[in-house]
Amino acid sequence: MKEVDVGFTHVAFVVRDLDKSIDFYHRYAGMDVVHKREPDVPEARKVAWLSDRTRPFALVLVQPDVVTDTPLGNFGHLGVACASIEEIDQKVEMARSDGVLRKEPVQAGDPVGYFVFFADPDGNTLELSYGQRVGLQASGAESESSRSHASSSLLA
Repeated sequence: MKEVDVGFTHVAFVVRDLDKSIDFYHRYAGMDVVHKREPDVPEARKVAWLSDRTRPFALVLVQPDVVTDTPLGNFGHLGVACASIEEIDQKVEMARSDGVLRKEPVQAGDPVGYFVFFADPDGNTLELSYGQRVGLQASGAESESSRSHASSSLLA
């Protein structure tokens, strides 16, 4: 029997230049192409699925003939957790040089941690963070007392 994919699997963005977007998410979020095709239809000339392979989740990028979608705003964002503050700071320097730094790094304390916002080639916001509990809570790895403490914060 064929395996069926169940649950929250992906987020999809329409992009103007698939290669530029692939490069951005590789450089800043450590994502690689796990699937690529060219359906050659107006709504999807090129398609790529990207993942950092830390969990079964993908960013789907679709390049159509005409872009009609609006990007995520200044706060609406994709969040990627990093292994260290130093990793984020290195990418902040890259982002400054590339002109994609949207918001300077902030240390917001527990449970939000250290975070920064970048702008992708289509104006979507990518957040890199260290010390957030979003993935731990979603996986059930945190205790009930940690959950109630973390819920007192306004930012996620």
